[in-house]
Amino acid sequence: MRKSLVALGVAAALGLTACSQSDDSSDESVAKAKSVKTVPEKADSKTKTEDSQGKAEMGSFGVELDARDLSVKPGDDFFMYAGGTWYKNFEMPADKTRFGAFDKLADRSEAQVKAIIDDLADKKDLKGEAKLVADFYNAYMDVEAINKKGITPIKPVLDSITNIKDVAGLTSTFGKAWLENSESPLSGGMWFNRKNPDQYQFTLGASGLGMPDRSYYLEDGERFAKYRDEYVKHIAQMLEFAGEDKAQEKAQAILDLETKIAEAHWPREKRRDRDLTLNQFDRSEFEKEFSGFDWSAFFKSSGFKIPHINVSQPEPVKKVIELINNEPLDVWKSYLTYHTISNNASLLSEDIYKTNFEFFGKTLRGQQEPRPRWKRAISQMSGTESLGFAIGKVYVDRYFPESSKEQMSELVENLRTALGERIENLDWMGEETKVNALEKLKAFRPKIGYPDEWPSLDGLEITSSDLMKNVRNLRQFFQEKEVARELEKTDRERWGMVPQRVNAYYNSSFNEIVFPAAILQPPFFDPNADPAVNYGAIGAVIGHEMGHGFDDQGSKSDAKGIQRNWWTDEDRAAFEKKADMLAEQYSQYEPIEGNFVNGRNSLGENIGDVGGLSMAYHAYKLSLNGKEAPVIEGLTGDQRFFLAWAQVWREKRTEESMLSQLRAGTHAPGRFRALAPRNHDAWYKAFDVKPEDDLYLPPEKRVKIW
Repeated sequence: MRKSLVALGVAAALGLTACSQSDDSSDESVAKAKSVKTVPEKADSKTKTEDSQGKAEMGSFGVELDARDLSVKPGDDFFMYAGGTWYKNFEMPADKTRFGAFDKLADRSEAQVKAIIDDLADKKDLKGEAKLVADFYNAYMDVEAINKKGITPIKPVLDSITNIKDVAGLTSTFGKAWLENSESPLSGGMWFNRKNPDQYQFTLGASGLGMPDRSYYLEDGERFAKYRDEYVKHIAQMLEFAGEDKAQEKAQAILDLETKIAEAHWPREKRRDRDLTLNQFDRSEFEKEFSGFDWSAFFKSSGFKIPHINVSQPEPVKKVIELINNEPLDVWKSYLTYHTISNNASLLSEDIYKTNFEFFGKTLRGQQEPRPRWKRAISQMSGTESLGFAIGKVYVDRYFPESSKEQMSELVENLRTALGERIENLDWMGEETKVNALEKLKAFRPKIGYPDEWPSLDGLEITSSDLMKNVRNLRQFFQEKEVARELEKTDRERWGMVPQRVNAYYNSSFNEIVFPAAILQPPFFDPNADPAVNYGAIGAVIGHEMGHGFDDQGSKSDAKGIQRNWWTDEDRAAFEKKADMLAEQYSQYEPIEGNFVNGRNSLGENIGDVGGLSMAYHAYKLSLNGKEAPVIEGLTGDQRFFLAWAQVWREKRTEESMLSQLRAGTHAPGRFRALAPRNHDAWYKAFDVKPEDDLYLPPEKRVKIW
């Protein structure tokens, strides 16, 4: 059931927010300005860059200047000015739908992981975690054996669906979705109690859609009508693998059912509101409030005791219960059959996988070819509830220098200092709220690189000859771990990302910012780059994650991670006014004709970007200790700072991927994240941006929150 948190779309509402597209400190934490230092210029001998002899990996100082399009004025389109030559010349790889800084670094991480696995895969007499990794990889790569099995690995599940006789059987099958990787319109997982972060609590919500977002079912227009037509064709093809008759008729019925589920769902901007998604019940109260459904049968297979529950979407859950009770049982069985095949397609024969890919990869995302099988294997192995940490141990040992962790720790403290000074000088916030804000800042706990304690895989069984069994064993293994700690105090050493993941996140329940090792590489962080570049890149990413603690939702939790209002009414109103301005600003961006950025749904990320950039710029200026930054290759320190920011968000997308990001993502697309500097006065001065320029905002329209 835990994996369903993603399907619920409540990660942001729960308090886990990441910087990618696609949540303890000492008394000296809010230190004096004089303690802020520049980034050290050298790394130790373990630094894994293309050239670790003191030269920046990108360009001469950390920015690829030849990527710029100097025919574009910075004030007209800063994204294209900073990276337009790259954008116009870059050809999207056939197995990708988006490519940018995150993806380039993810490719590097993936290649490094493959080198680790290749070292293991051919070895004999392996033991422990190394054997688990090698056996899983070899099982995944044994295409001949997988193709021979066809659909048989999930045949027992499909037979059990066929044998469902009533709503009781349907309910039990929904409850096993976590193990069988099928589907359920009601799902959830164990998370932290937002009123008491020392306690785990089950969070439940509505899910169950096959396409990326409810809008794909409900919006008018030729584009979405075509997606729905193609979805029906795809469902019919997948049902035929199970020998289903009247596949086209059943496929249309499944679309009709999912459309009703979509109508029940809240829009995404509502689903991220932490006030609306906090609805706590003890078990008996819950079952009375959400009656008409056998919750004991639903939860039975999970093993959880579930004494108390948070319902993230109360009205949608009630509407889904009505659908379960009133829609034809045969339609629900067809729905389960389809999703069981589709959700497990990557583990089945290539003909099933490729048929699934044609819709979800090519039609919905514009991906022309499947990713190579070895990349799919690594992706399957690299989650927190797979073999990701076992691989991560070796990754850290081979590729992550301790000097990067030390320098990153210093940067975090520099950003903390900068944000502390900025809070103290805010003209829109009163003293009472400032005290609480500074207390929260002081309590921020950074986690950098990798866990201090690695999760144990003792007792996990993996074979080199049965991929589906391996995946089920992993699901069961991690489920049992969750069950064992359900009633224990929450584990604050736990990581929500593996070290080889190129990303970062803020967890509001623990008030922690987390930076896996893989993101601490160029273009985000380069120990040999100009300090302005590191502050504009990884510094702004650090600021972004800190900013999540003070965005429109993260600001609803206090220094201890407890969701409560620590603001005065006047200060909250002033904050909301600024947030509304930013939502309106981003809602003007129109990457596809008639399809705009959802400024309200992406608001938390946009506050993180705009605020993080302010914090990083402030920290950079403090690091200069009153001196002027040198001019390098004709560029001032401020120009290098903002170019580094734009370089981080340089990306290219297929149109289908862009649409999916607009409808189903919480981040604005990278080309608009690159425009965050238009809210910063220093950017106007650095690039001589004038009122006649397209990106110009009058001073009163520039959003300055943190």
